[in-house]
Amino acid sequence: MPIHPRESDPAVPDPADPAPEGAVRPPRGDLPRSGRPTGPGPGTDEEPGPDAAGGPAPPEGEHTAELRELEDRWRRALADLDNLRKRHIRELERERTSERSRTAAAFLPVLDNLELALTHAGSDPGAIVEGVRAVRDQGVNVLELLGYPRHAETGVAFDPARHEVVGVVQDPDAPPGTVVDVLRPGYGDGERQLRPAAVTVAKRE
Repeated sequence: MPIHPRESDPAVPDPADPAPEGAVRPPRGDLPRSGRPTGPGPGTDEEPGPDAAGGPAPPEGEHTAELRELEDRWRRALADLDNLRKRHIRELERERTSERSRTAAAFLPVLDNLELALTHAGSDPGAIVEGVRAVRDQGVNVLELLGYPRHAETGVAFDPARHEVVGVVQDPDAPPGTVVDVLRPGYGDGERQLRPAAVTVAKRE
């Protein structure tokens, strides 16, 4: 049986033949095909380069310099804080010393008058009483100027913030719960109170 050569189909181009000008060649097997994505990305095993996230990483020496600068600032802040604390302690102690000096100086005239009264006590015994009373009034005035007024009032209502009860007496002339007698005066008010007044109070019915 004679074998006839196979005639080529004119609709199927031969891959070996050059494509006519302007014709679109079919895809070749050596070109990338659609399917698995290429390049870096979530679907690939490749990691992005240093330029993909935001530029190259800064050198290690730059971080070291920044850390040294921050540490230097921190040490300076600690030193400034310690100097401020020491200066505050010195100023507070200076103010306390000055306040003690002013208070002591305010009582010097009181001591002077006491010495003067004792000097004249032999010549006129009756004058010593008036002299001591004047010195007492002067001392009370000094305390009042310092912010500690004297409290020795009778007939006022008992106040636990200003009075200390040392006795309860029966007095028909005094309203119940009022101060009958002051045994020891008090000085100051509220938070600036040196001591409360020691008093006796009329008994309540």
